[in-house]
Amino acid sequence: MNTPDLDPFAAWVEDLMRDRGYDIDSPRGGGRSRVADEAGVHRAAVTRLLQRQSMPDLETTRRLARVLGVPVRDMLIRSGRLTAEELADPHGRPVPGAVTLYLDTASRPTLEEVAELLGVPADRREMFVRVVEQFLPPAEAARTSG
Repeated sequence: MNTPDLDPFAAWVEDLMRDRGYDIDSPRGGGRSRVADEAGVHRAAVTRLLQRQSMPDLETTRRLARVLGVPVRDMLIRSGRLTAEELADPHGRPVPGAVTLYLDTASRPTLEEVAELLGVPADRREMFVRVVEQFLPPAEAARTSG
């Protein structure tokens, strides 16, 4: 079963696995088995995804998201199962725990906007921005501080 979204989704998951230190490229690296074990899923499910044979089921997707440190929402959107609009609150309220994919850096929120979204009190937002900027590369810090 090869869906149109399978290849880009599998490539994205591969990159996440590599970024998190799983050796999925060498036959004896054990990365696929380690991901499967840590996620509590069958190794075959991981292998089928990485070989572009099938999309993981919802429970496997949820478990992989946890192990790879990404929101399930992002996994569902990247896999093509749901759209951001389908996962949005019908009343326009932010979805608790949701992280929006900002592929276009021009559309990313400023640190002040992030502070507001996180509920940082107005009188502490300046301090929040100064602290967070310390963890960003210089060019990114300059761009996100509004």
